[in-house]
Amino acid sequence: MSVSLSPESPVAAKVFPSPNHGERKDGQRPNMLILHYTGMPDEGEALQWLCNPVSQVSAHYFVFGDGRVLQLVPESRRAWHAGMSNWDGETDINSCSIGIEIANPGHPGGLPPYPDVQIESVIALAKDIVSRWRIPVTRVLGHSDVAPGRKVDPGEIFPWRRLHEAGIGHWVPPATLSDGRFFSRGDQGMPIEALQAMLAMYGYGLKINGVFDEDTEKVVAAFQRHFRPERVDGVADASTITTLRNLIAKRPSAAAA
Repeated sequence: MSVSLSPESPVAAKVFPSPNHGERKDGQRPNMLILHYTGMPDEGEALQWLCNPVSQVSAHYFVFGDGRVLQLVPESRRAWHAGMSNWDGETDINSCSIGIEIANPGHPGGLPPYPDVQIESVIALAKDIVSRWRIPVTRVLGHSDVAPGRKVDPGEIFPWRRLHEAGIGHWVPPATLSDGRFFSRGDQGMPIEALQAMLAMYGYGLKINGVFDEDTEKVVAAFQRHFRPERVDGVADASTITTLRNLIAKRPSAAAA
């Protein structure tokens, strides 16, 4: 069986049901889109894992390397893809999001490039979802954004710029890498508090305590992985901080999709 996601959508997804889903908390509607990679060498095995009741994991959609799309969980249901996560004060990300699993071996498999045909399918699928649910661009995120340190997918080679140019997600050109002042683990003071405040303002789950601790390092690395992927090291250098400032400055209003 195939379903068209909306009358205007170019995406036709075959239904391949997973039993791993439940009710959305308090009848929440999706207002976030979370992108993942499967992190397994065999995409067939990854698909079966997402549909295995023992695994207790799932996603709404699965995109093969050749661009084929399967719908595993109805969008009205709560798929189990984000786990312990946090964004902009929301801690039950599964209840307010739609999850897309993209077949890719990920870091365990050397993080190979995503095929063009696969990314084109992801773009078409994501564009349809964000349009129908009016998902703000700042709430199209990677698993690593909502679970810093615990998750690193879809990885630093994922083409966020390409999605942005197609009208999906928030992005600005990363500031140029350069030598100069930086902040890292162990630093303390008002500059660290300001950095933490900016990260929290953008949406990252981070306590503002003025100490560049392990959690801060994980969030900085997650930010870099999405928005400044040239160097992912958890060190807040000038390039990282400038990119973050530019994102905040160019962030659309909360009402914008």
